[in-house]
Amino acid sequence: MVTKHRPAVWCIGGSDSGGGAGVQADLLTLYDLGVHGCTIVTAVTAQNSLRVNTVDTVSSETIVDQGQTLLADIAPQAIKIGLLCDDEQVDAVVAVIQQVRRQHASVKVIWDPVQVASTGDALGWISPRGIVSLLSVVDVCTPNHGELAALADAVSVVLTLNSSQHAEQRVLAAMHGHAPALLVTGGNQQAHCASDKLVRADDCWVFSSSYLDVAHTHGTGCTLASAIGASMALGYQIQDAVCIAKAYVNAGLEEGYAAGRGSGPLARTGWPAHEEYFPMASFGDEDNCSHYTGPAFAPLACEQLGIYPVVDSLSWLERLLPLGFAIIQLRIKTPGADLATQIQRAVALASSYKTRLFINDYWQLAIEYGAYGVHLGQEDLATADLTAIAQAGLRLGVSTHGYAEIQRVRRLNPSYIALGHIFATQTKVMPSNPQGLSNLAKYVALLGGIPTVAIGGINQARIQPVANTGVSGIAVVTAISAAGEPLGAARALQEAHPYVD
Repeated sequence: MVTKHRPAVWCIGGSDSGGGAGVQADLLTLYDLGVHGCTIVTAVTAQNSLRVNTVDTVSSETIVDQGQTLLADIAPQAIKIGLLCDDEQVDAVVAVIQQVRRQHASVKVIWDPVQVASTGDALGWISPRGIVSLLSVVDVCTPNHGELAALADAVSVVLTLNSSQHAEQRVLAAMHGHAPALLVTGGNQQAHCASDKLVRADDCWVFSSSYLDVAHTHGTGCTLASAIGASMALGYQIQDAVCIAKAYVNAGLEEGYAAGRGSGPLARTGWPAHEEYFPMASFGDEDNCSHYTGPAFAPLACEQLGIYPVVDSLSWLERLLPLGFAIIQLRIKTPGADLATQIQRAVALASSYKTRLFINDYWQLAIEYGAYGVHLGQEDLATADLTAIAQAGLRLGVSTHGYAEIQRVRRLNPSYIALGHIFATQTKVMPSNPQGLSNLAKYVALLGGIPTVAIGGINQARIQPVANTGVSGIAVVTAISAAGEPLGAARALQEAHPYVD
């Protein structure tokens, strides 16, 4: 992915003379994913694919000088930390990060707590005090299970935490970054599964892929952490950044190659675009989507939906139905005592016009009155009876806001997946940044045969660029409801993107 401007990511870590890991792997990853990589070198190693012979530690003064020199000219959007050899280096790196954040408070910091090379050779040692000091400036930490245990022990010693508390929570307690997150990585060859758990204070994502039994894995941890840094620098939320990074690593492992007689490096395969490399994503172990084994949801019975109005009242529905839209959604934000009556009336009206009516949220009433479909948000999926919806023959539409949520719901094979918000919108507070046309096109291509609907901030001027991404339908809200002449605006939207059955 080449752009005129590339955000910068600083890589703080050791130099791998074999070219498979360390800052060499970081730079290759960053360039491959469309960001500019800078380095603060902490150690110069003499190593190849078989062993590490020498680790020559860089002075803390030189580390600080590298950081200050970069900051004067190339400020970072993210900082990825790899090998740190001792506490003096930790103190220097913490000082650099604090200086960066005084000028650029939103910079994200990712720490891959590597102290041992993949060959088994020790690279450095940080004391418990140093670990806690570093964690205090980190937003994302990416330990494997063994590293997590060591971090938790160190935190317990310094902060005098109860060792019976879960290791993940102990480490999170030491992290004071922006909404700190802990990504615990791990693969189980016997279970044929590689699952990474993203833990934050108030939620947990699990990203699972098939275990790849490959020979060339050198630099996997470096690549994962730097891919997360690249994605966050490009504006992705942490759960999406992890989803992207895991897909990138999976593709790189699949195409890894020998550079010597030992384990070779991952390949650099560009922005992940193939569904086979993306992990399954779920909200923890009890996710309703993860365990769905019910019947398939009914299809939409058409390939193109045209303009998809989303209205908040029965009166708006009555005004728009005569215009011949293929599909309309009724999203009642403030239900009253007559909610059931309104939905019953809405279903009957839509049926008389042969319009596909989706009811937002109220899936029980949608089933009771025989609506064409129901539209659910991510939170609603946790409590809705998906089997009952499918058994009733209703179509299912689902909202998503990025890669992780797409990967969460795609296993359901819903009738359509809504992709948003594409542009800034005033209809409600959104959990993510605007996705934009570039991301929309990526999502549509990734979803293959599942119908897609673009939503969020779409007006008449934006209809054609949105349609050019290949979406099946374009949802509009204020482009009609806030227009001076709503029915005229609705007709103009239809003309700009007509429905084709």
